Amino acid sequence: MQGTIYKSTGSWYLLRDEAGNMRNARIKGKLKIDDEISSTNPVAVGDVVIFEEEEKGDDVVIKTVADRRNYIIRVSPHNRNQKHIIAANIDIALVLATIASPRTSQGFIDRFLLSAEAYHIPAIIVVNKMDLHKEKHKAQLSAWKEMYEAANYEILTVVAKDVASINELKEKLQGKTTLFSGHSGVGKSTLINQLIPGMKLKTTEVSDWSGKGQHTTTFAEMFDLPDGGKIIDTPGMKEFGLIHIEKEELAHYFPEMRRLMHDCKFNNCVHVNEPNCAIIQAMETGHLSPERYYSYRTILDTIETKW
Repeated sequence: MQGTIYKSTGSWYLLRDEAGNMRNARIKGKLKIDDEISSTNPVAVGDVVIFEEEEKGDDVVIKTVADRRNYIIRVSPHNRNQKHIIAANIDIALVLATIASPRTSQGFIDRFLLSAEAYHIPAIIVVNKMDLHKEKHKAQLSAWKEMYEAANYEILTVVAKDVASINELKEKLQGKTTLFSGHSGVGKSTLINQLIPGMKLKTTEVSDWSGKGQHTTTFAEMFDLPDGGKIIDTPGMKEFGLIHIEKEELAHYFPEMRRLMHDCKFNNCVHVNEPNCAIIQAMETGHLSPERYYSYRTILDTIETKW
């Protein structure tokens, strides 16, 4: 029998079978995974699995994970040398950001976007809490729009508590499986509660003294949208740790840099201090965002060499 994983707690899973029934599931013995990806979680939300009934009770046993159309990974929160599959079989990777209360770092956004690029998943940026924006925040939003739209990313703006402000986002998510990610406190749970009437995900106000949110989601979980499609909610992250990205390939995952790379003098250019580097020249002449280039250099410095 076949089902789709809706929730993963690390030891137990919740899956929906082909009849639409939710079933508690577990792994028993060695699991056959066609993708042969080594990770801290062999089964992820969004996976299609083959399962068998237990001899006693209503629980089922997962026997096989079907081939994944795609997946997105990050550094394991428990072991920085291992990878953790966030979710599988995704149509859209959505990063929810805020400019105020709390402020989402550009570094977090860029790491999320390049991970989506690395696994060939279209990404969008949604900026929440527009009702809290002052003039300086509006200027920051304008700068973000110019910077990310130059890289062919779309930015949508919402007020998660205002149903009317999320209509455009609703249309984009219809019929799609969308991964939601973001810092704690950016309003993921509030937004999902609006997108799915009747949902009562726990929400937590941002601390006045710290300006930071608290984690309200413990495990990744998938929810059905009323008009078709699914949302995969993920725990709020302080940082988005990259894994298995090499220095030489990093610029490939910045779309606006990828378009320029073929004009560099050297094929192995990493765009730091090489002569006749098209990316550096574009940045110096105003054709490439200095902030995005700085973000690239910051990430580059965190990647260990292969030798």
